[in-house]
Amino acid sequence: MGGRVSEQVFVLPDLGEGLADADIVNWLIDVGDAVAVDQPIVEVETAKTTLEVPSPYAGTVTQLHVNAGETLAVGKPLVTVTARADPAHAAAERYREEEMAGSGSVLVGYGTADTGVRRRRRRPRSVPRPARTPQAVPLVISPIVRKLARENGLDLTGITPSGAGGVITRRDVERALAGAPVATPAVSGARRVPLTNFRKASAAALSRSRSEIPEATVWVDVDATALWELRESTRESGGPGLISYIARFVVAALKAYPVLNSRLDTEREEIVEYEHINLGIAVQGERGLLVPSVEDAHTLTTAELHEAIREVSQRARAGRVSGEELERGTFTLNNYGSFRVDGSAAIINHPQVAILGLGRIIDRPWVVQGQIVPRKIAQMSFVFDHRVCDGATAAGFMRHVADAIENPATAIAQM
Repeated sequence: MGGRVSEQVFVLPDLGEGLADADIVNWLIDVGDAVAVDQPIVEVETAKTTLEVPSPYAGTVTQLHVNAGETLAVGKPLVTVTARADPAHAAAERYREEEMAGSGSVLVGYGTADTGVRRRRRRPRSVPRPARTPQAVPLVISPIVRKLARENGLDLTGITPSGAGGVITRRDVERALAGAPVATPAVSGARRVPLTNFRKASAAALSRSRSEIPEATVWVDVDATALWELRESTRESGGPGLISYIARFVVAALKAYPVLNSRLDTEREEIVEYEHINLGIAVQGERGLLVPSVEDAHTLTTAELHEAIREVSQRARAGRVSGEELERGTFTLNNYGSFRVDGSAAIINHPQVAILGLGRIIDRPWVVQGQIVPRKIAQMSFVFDHRVCDGATAAGFMRHVADAIENPATAIAQM
């Protein structure tokens, strides 16, 4: 019955995103716990997303090799599980071989289909675990938040939490630090905040975009009154939002100007135009700016776009979008008007070749048939890679979108 007892060391797998390491956010198990194959054991944060890593082994946890809040390189020991060698674990062993060979067959479907084990979410674990008193303990779920406070000498008990259930968030800590004395005496009036994996990757991508792409920007002021009225007429019935209509107009414009739905192959000196349109939607989350995409946006109606944008935006804000969703976009739409600003010279999301931004829609005096009247006006900015097209193409694309916004009923009827 059982077979021999052996220790299995599970290393941090290749997460399939070309990343060299990940931040350990939260342990879902503890030493002494029994785990099953495919049971989520740890929550990690990469440069692109937050995800749960399942165990390829069944047995008893005997060692956690890294603390919550620390960074672990791919291929380094994550957890040790004492297990009985058994033919049923063959699938897990095959996964190990694939993962170490860099096959990318990780995290999904390498064990049993249903473990029957309910996941337990534990508080962030630090090894060794310090003694704590039950009273007056600040509620901090994220070890990264706790680490940020500790490195800056901040007392968490004095922070007013803003998270659900009285949880202290990273924003709470940063707000407190902005008005708190600096913990490091060597530099007066400054504090150091380590870059997360996400920020490092974002900085690298933005720097690459600026250094490689000769970009140009065009602007246009758009009378969005008719679109605003169309949106208001369907608001009570749960009709599409403004950004959903604009997304539909953008998709139509990309069909008319396919060179802007492309990438530049510099090695072969070719413009690669995509047959599909995966519309990237810029979303501001707690980790920073993410651009998940709506796949095959050109096949969706306005109502379907509305649902798809809402769903992917919610997951992005919660840090629950996959690396694939962040990488597959072919064009980006950025609604920076949600931040109550009018204009922006955005940075192109490399390797895409263009990005369209929309400012806030506000009442402004506008000339209509020789009369000055109040209208709903917004500024659009369009940044494009000058290597793939000239200003005439960019202007044509912009007018295609602007004309649809100004005459939405006609535009929709022609789609």
